Amino acid sequence: MAPVNIPVPSIPVVGEPLFQPELLKRFDINGPRYTSYPTADRFHQEFNATDYAHALKRCAEVNKPLSLYFHLPFCPNICYYCGCNKIITKDHGRSAKYIKYLAKEMSMVTDVMGKKGQKIPVTQLHWGGGTPTFLSHAEMRELMHHIREHFDLQAGGEYSIEIDPRRVSEDDIALLAELGFNRISLGVQDFNLEVQQAVHRVQTIEETQAVLDWSRKYGFQSGSVDLIYGLPKQTPETFKQTVNAVIGMNPDRLSVYSYAHLPTVFKPQRRISEADLPPVADKLDILSNTIDQLSQAGYVFIGMDHFAKPDDELAIAQKEGHLHRNFQGYSTQAECDLLAFGISSIGKVDDVYAQNVRTLDEYYAVLDKGHLPTLRGLQLSADDMLRRELIGELMCQFELDTEAFAKAHGIDFKSYFERELVELAELEDAGLLTWQGGKIVVPTKGRLLVRRVAMTFDRHLRDMKTEARYSKVV
Repeated sequence: MAPVNIPVPSIPVVGEPLFQPELLKRFDINGPRYTSYPTADRFHQEFNATDYAHALKRCAEVNKPLSLYFHLPFCPNICYYCGCNKIITKDHGRSAKYIKYLAKEMSMVTDVMGKKGQKIPVTQLHWGGGTPTFLSHAEMRELMHHIREHFDLQAGGEYSIEIDPRRVSEDDIALLAELGFNRISLGVQDFNLEVQQAVHRVQTIEETQAVLDWSRKYGFQSGSVDLIYGLPKQTPETFKQTVNAVIGMNPDRLSVYSYAHLPTVFKPQRRISEADLPPVADKLDILSNTIDQLSQAGYVFIGMDHFAKPDDELAIAQKEGHLHRNFQGYSTQAECDLLAFGISSIGKVDDVYAQNVRTLDEYYAVLDKGHLPTLRGLQLSADDMLRRELIGELMCQFELDTEAFAKAHGIDFKSYFERELVELAELEDAGLLTWQGGKIVVPTKGRLLVRRVAMTFDRHLRDMKTEARYSKVV
């Protein structure tokens, strides 16, 4: 099924506010973030390494540039809010061993693809974690050496890394630039000391500013800052101060995530007292204030939790109708296959998702036996792939030309989505969407709730019982 070129989103009504408190309260529900469709809670262990190997071979036949993700789980200290798969350690012997096994996995994957001795073109690379900059300089060089043994990082690609500003020096940033990285994402969360102490992550404005300054000095094309609202001890006034401080740093992009307190799922969150979390009214005020501050500073709302400068490539891609979304969030890169390496990482190859085993012991043992470390995954149906494209268009462009979509996929939209259209009528009455001819359009006032609109088309969410614990839609 060929992708559809959706037209540029309609210009929102002048003066229509993004923040609509009554709508947000009405749709105060949990839902998927749709970094994938179907979502990861649909993966199952009947899908195995053999299934993944078949998908890798099909991917090799297409011979298009790829995206790479490396999960680097090591952190020297724990942050109580964190829901990542991480390993708290200061022992670099553990990371040194892990890199050798990442090299083994890369070799195994490229062998399965029939690409041994060849360099596969890549247009997107991301090191996530954990704290990727936990690695020593020697370890970073070794990992990038192994990557370049198997893959050819193309000119003009997105090569990004997550940074903990507390753990890097100017020499580290210079090395990352030398290795080929051109984008960084900085974790901040909040600059208020009381909040930082409550989540066990104390970080100054000065050390954060220094990292952004160094990234500009060494030619990085984009610097992004991550914030979290809804953390313990936060108030609307204190978070205003944090946002003002970040605006003063002039990052190209910001991600402003809603904290999801799930202590039964993420054990470190048990150290956070629920009594310290801001009440719902305060959390909504924090979001409203943040949107106002960023809008006044000239940032554009990209979607979900993301903001960018108008001249940033994400904002430009959205205007031109070719913004994409993947496991790392929004991207300008086309929907290329994603090879993922390391524990718990998730790849998207051909018509499958595949996730690796979650622990180091499992990872090492499986690779030592000469097997791909696949824990679970999912083979997508034709319906899954159709809905994945539809949901992606709504999440990225805030509209869908149903007539063009139906023609591209050889379906009758009204009959195929008969059940969904009934629910859409209810969302239309609420103001989350409008119809403009044959186009579904999410107006400005509904864009913070675009996940709710996308959920309408999630067949798995509707038809199957789920044990997943999703974050709040806002």
